[in-house]
Amino acid sequence: MPARAKQKSNAARKKATAKQSGFYQKALDEAERLDFELASGVNGIDDEIALLRVKIKSMLGDDPRNIKLIVKATNALERLVHTRYKISKEQRKGLKEAIGNVLKEVALPLGISIATTLSK
Repeated sequence: MPARAKQKSNAARKKATAKQSGFYQKALDEAERLDFELASGVNGIDDEIALLRVKIKSMLGDDPRNIKLIVKATNALERLVHTRYKISKEQRKGLKEAIGNVLKEVALPLGISIATTLSK
């Protein structure tokens, strides 16, 4: 093995060992440690935005009457998108209105009252 490749291999092992003995590692089980390793390599929040969108869609299909949780999730999505794209207050308001309209279009046909939840 060439010396340079060996150095990179050693550096990668040292980095992995440092992560394994890190601050949070003692609080994680083996599966969580593996997930943590994968997550620590992710840059940005695009995966979290995508995951939250999938979960919101799932909630709308599985438990559409759980309006409090759906509103909390959509508010979290709105904050993540705002952070990701650093949108202005006007754009943020438009996004919030768009999310509210989607909820109204889904919830109202199901007979779910969301007016008081959305106004908060």
